[in-house]
Formats: sequence, C-alpha cells, structure tokens
Amino acid sequence: MALDRKAPNDLNAFWMPFTANRQFKKNPRMFVAAKDMHYTTSDGRQVLDGTAGLWCCNAGHCRPKITEAIQKQAAELDYAPAFQMGHPVAFELANRIVEIAPAGIEHVFYTNSGSESVETALKLAIAYHRAKGQATRTRLIGRERGYHGVNFGGISVGGIVNNRRHFGSLLNGVDHLPHTHLPDENRWSRGQPEHGAWLADDLEKLVALHGAETIAAVIVEPVAGSTGVILPPKGYLEKLRAITKKHGILLIFDEVITGFGRLGAPFASQYFDVLPDMMTTAKGLTNGVIPMGAVLTTADVHDAFMDGPEHMIELFHGYTYSGNPIASAAGIATLETYKEEALFDRAAEIAPYWEDALHSLRDSRHVIDVRNMGLIGAVELDPIAGEPTKRAFSAFLAAYDKNILIRTTGDIIAMSPPLMISKSQIDTLIGTLADVLRALD
Repeated sequence: MALDRKAPNDLNAFWMPFTANRQFKKNPRMFVAAKDMHYTTSDGRQVLDGTAGLWCCNAGHCRPKITEAIQKQAAELDYAPAFQMGHPVAFELANRIVEIAPAGIEHVFYTNSGSESVETALKLAIAYHRAKGQATRTRLIGRERGYHGVNFGGISVGGIVNNRRHFGSLLNGVDHLPHTHLPDENRWSRGQPEHGAWLADDLEKLVALHGAETIAAVIVEPVAGSTGVILPPKGYLEKLRAITKKHGILLIFDEVITGFGRLGAPFASQYFDVLPDMMTTAKGLTNGVIPMGAVLTTADVHDAFMDGPEHMIELFHGYTYSGNPIASAAGIATLETYKEEALFDRAAEIAPYWEDALHSLRDSRHVIDVRNMGLIGAVELDPIAGEPTKRAFSAFLAAYDKNILIRTTGDIIAMSPPLMISKSQIDTLIGTLADVLRALD
C-alpha cells in the first residue's frame, strides 16, 4: 500500500487519543511538515505553533542539530539493552541533565514518557520508605485538578475528573490536596497570585487524618498546565516543602511541562527556589522528537537503594527502552540547542512581553480571566450555559482556520509557544486570537 503523506486513504483504524474522533474524521486537521515556529498543513497553509506541539517542542521544530544527532546515532547504534548493559550516550545525557538541574539533584532514572516518569517516581517513593525500614508509608497524596499522566498511578494521584471517571476505583490509599485556583481573590493575576499560600496547610490535615507514618509522598505540578494553567500562590510551594520535611514525606515535583526552560529557568524548582526529593520530566527533554522521560532524584533517594551484595539488583523496575541510544542522542542535542541559542534566557527575557500581550485580551468577548507565568498563558472563557467546553472548542477550530494553533481544556485556552518565539510572532498569535474571540458566539 502506497503511503500518501498528505491524504491517508482511510482514517478509521487509528483511535486517536484525547480527541473527538467522530468530529475530527469528518473534517480532519492534518499537519504534514514543520519548521521552527510553524506547522505546514495538508492544504499548504503555515500554522503558527502557540503550544510547542503539546508543551514539548521547546526549541521549535525540525532543529538541525537534533535531526543530525538522531540520524548519526541510528546509523551507529540503534538499540542497546539497559538491563545489566550500558552505552556511553545514556550516561553522558544523565551527566548533562544533572549539570543544569538544581543543586542537590544527582541521579537520573530514564523512562519513555511523562506518565512513566510519574509511575516510576511513585514506585520509588514507596520503595524508598521500605528500604529505610518504614514500610507503613504507602499512601500517596496528589492534588485536585492535577494532571500526572494516564497510567493507573498517575490518574489516581491526578485530579482531573474526566481523566478518572471512566476507570473505576483506581489505586487505594490515595488522597488529594485542594487545588490553588481562587478566581475571586486572584482573577487577572500577573505571575504568581498573592492569595492562597494557606491552602498548603491542608496537608497538615491529611497528616492528622492518616498519620505521617502512612504517607510516602506528595506529588504536585509546580504550575498545573493541562488543567488550564493554575499557578502556585506566593509561599505555597515553600509551605509544602516545609510540611513534607517536617513529617518525613517525600515531595515530588511533576516538571513534565515546566522542565527545560518553560519558566525561563531549566526547571521550576530553580525558578521557585524549592528543592523537591524527586522531579518527573519528559516532553522538552528531547524537544518532543522522540519519546523519552526521566525521574531526577536526590542522592538520599538513590543511596537508600544502594545496599546489600553488589551483585544483586537494587531496584526491580525499568523499561525496555530506558535510555534508548537514539533518544539519548536526541536529548544531548536538545540540551546543546537550548544552551547554544540561550533559549532559557530568551524565555525569561521575552516573558514580560508575553504577559502584556496576554493581558491585552482582558476585555475581549467572553473572557473571564487571564493567567500567565514564564512562557505559559491561559485565557479562560465564560462557558455556554448547558454546553461546557463548546465555546473554547469553537475558538480552537476558528484559530486553526486562521493559522494559529492553540489548545483548550474545558473552557480554557492554554498556550505555551516554543521558546524561540519572537515579539512579532507573539503579536500575530495574540492578535489573531483576539479576532477569534471577537467573532465567538
């Protein structure tokens, strides 16, 4: 069967993820090429990428250094097992990740996605406490409206209702902190909201309810992205860190979205100056080019497992593709691209312009809130009565027709452009979105 890269002959076989499949297949939206800040559609239009693909193409698209690294590695060593064997590229990438990670983060465990990174971190947390002689610590605490991938552990600690409702009771022994979205107090905030640090104190209530001796870990996104960009109030993350330390609970930051420059620093942990015990990553690690994730840990977490006879396996966990050679090469080239083009610094420098542009939409039709931090932004719309999500989805379709790519979650428009975006491209993105909003029912 010949492959037509512009018009597949049948759309039926592919069950698309997180997609209105029936709607899409009646009127497909196909990308066939990409370069830097733009996608090319099957009908030849250039679409400005306002979402970095899916929060992942932080350096833009089809960057030469990454492409060349993948080609070279595929020709040299396509695959090597990660169980009891190694290859140099995986070790080199781990060293480079640790170089840019917060001081205190010293080890890297490879996965293949953000979902697997979360699953790995949760398992590590429980196993860590067992290794320390505290096997009663099995409870996991997430947060309302949190997103931690789609595996059973991730959706159990996650708190987005539609991601959970179809899959039964999920994991036992899981509880949730309240989310930090306080629209009455913090509407139209620029950057971190002023109100809400006290929400972290609910962790003390969960400790009192369950007993610290039963709690293994708390996992939160420093900035909650997939739920519609919910920001941490000033002092909130610092309080969480203090409470978890007080009670011997591990703190996990889900940095799958915030990692690799999204806030203008390598990681949100550095941006907020709060050091967790573990960080989950993926997406920007390889610029979205090849699936890869990683859990970053402190020496304390790692060293708890380094006991017993040296010939024995310390951790019975891993994946066939952990540290895949081609993915590792892509990761190194991605980090080199970030560094050579100073993309993290660029994100920090252009963030105020991005903020002003976003907040220019404050008086647009149907807009009830605007939120931003780093190169992340959200425009929240007033829902249509009785038809939740429809207004934002209509905006998404209209935006695509006007050659900009945005993302919607509920009735919230979320944007996270590649870090290479220019001021003129910000003007185009936000100006076009203003036109879309003006025409919305």
